[in-house]
Amino acid sequence: MKTALLTLLMVLSAAGWAHPHSFIDMKTDLIANDDTFTGLKMRWTMDEITSADLLYDAGDAKPGSEVWKKLAAEVMANVLGQHYFSEVWHNGQRVKFLNLPTEYHLSRSGNKAVLEFILPLAEPPTLGGQRFDILTFDPTYFVDMTYADAQALSLPEALRGRCALALHTPKPDDGLKQYALSLDKADAPPEQMDLGRQFAQQVTLTCR
Repeated sequence: MKTALLTLLMVLSAAGWAHPHSFIDMKTDLIANDDTFTGLKMRWTMDEITSADLLYDAGDAKPGSEVWKKLAAEVMANVLGQHYFSEVWHNGQRVKFLNLPTEYHLSRSGNKAVLEFILPLAEPPTLGGQRFDILTFDPTYFVDMTYADAQALSLPEALRGRCALALHTPKPDDGLKQYALSLDKADAPPEQMDLGRQFAQQVTLTCR
């Protein structure tokens, strides 16, 4: 399997579409231990076309079977190759992640494939009086990775009185939108352009 998120999801069969070609609906739960930010629990639901090959390979296999475990390992390996497609920033510095998730699995929800995993922080920081910025995106913008709304974000009950999660959705200018629309499936934007970042939502975590 190849390294871009599009190809990790088995490559779409349709050609000639504008960027993005694939869509992932995200949900994220903050994981904390007392006043320590330890990780993120992510749930990525892939669109039906993107899911088709995965679900075909899974066939009638039961949830949790070896077939699903093998598919999950293949998909997760590619996510890890792209550093979870995620960034966490604190005081102008990127927070490091552990190289492996503490858990992950792949499942079916109707005609969609769902990847769930825990992204652990390598050196968990304290939360009190701090701000963190969290982004998840495909740099090439082949895949649109978005939260439907702020309800897709959640905090542990113990933190809800003193921490808050806010969702910020960018508004790229028309020129950038037209450029993205002009790219067909065979095109890739210049790496230095970091196209996906310019469309990426930002989650802000603030704590008292």
